[in-house]
Amino acid sequence: MKKKDIKILLVDDEPDILEIIGYNLSAEGYQIFTAENGVKAVAEAKKQQPHLIVLDVMMPEMDGIEACEKIRAIPELSETIITFLTARGEDYSQVAGFEAGADDYITKPIKPKVLVSKVKALLRRFKEPEIVDSNIKLGNLVINREEYKIIKGKEEIILPRKEFELLALLASKPGKVFKREDILDTVWGNEVVVGGRTIDVHIRKLREKIGDDRFKTVKGVGYKFVV
Repeated sequence: MKKKDIKILLVDDEPDILEIIGYNLSAEGYQIFTAENGVKAVAEAKKQQPHLIVLDVMMPEMDGIEACEKIRAIPELSETIITFLTARGEDYSQVAGFEAGADDYITKPIKPKVLVSKVKALLRRFKEPEIVDSNIKLGNLVINREEYKIIKGKEEIILPRKEFELLALLASKPGKVFKREDILDTVWGNEVVVGGRTIDVHIRKLREKIGDDRFKTVKGVGYKFVV
């Protein structure tokens, strides 16, 4: 996807922040749209259907958390990447943001060049995994969902069923944070009663076999697969 085709919605009640961020991202070639509160953010998101939304938390009329929840309820925006702008030290906002459906967060204040790099990294998530028949291909990693087999480079890796299903789930949407409860429901379902520690053990084993850098822990929320 070319930069000129990528739409970014910036939402903040401070005009100076919108101007600075908008200027730097426009200079990179992205289409930029803005909104100064959560109500307008939801309306603009519906209208523009952006690829990325940079959303401030503390805003009048409707805060970022509520706006994120409303945006996530819009089917055509289910794949839109949402990252929050949070003041340094607002850990509660970060957790609440992930629970509302955000994909990431950016801590303020942030230098323009760092912000641009962060945005580029977030937008790389739009490189959907190539699915050929029953295979998921991510770089040198191939996940064969029919044969429960992993190919990493030229190496074949056989995983126990639950490890495989956990890997396939996370790798199906690189960069997306999967909540712990969603992982338990999808991978384990109602088979047995398990705790969150079960996920941690399986992730540790996958890190040993697939690569530690492929899995990122989002404290208090869940895990995501990194390309």
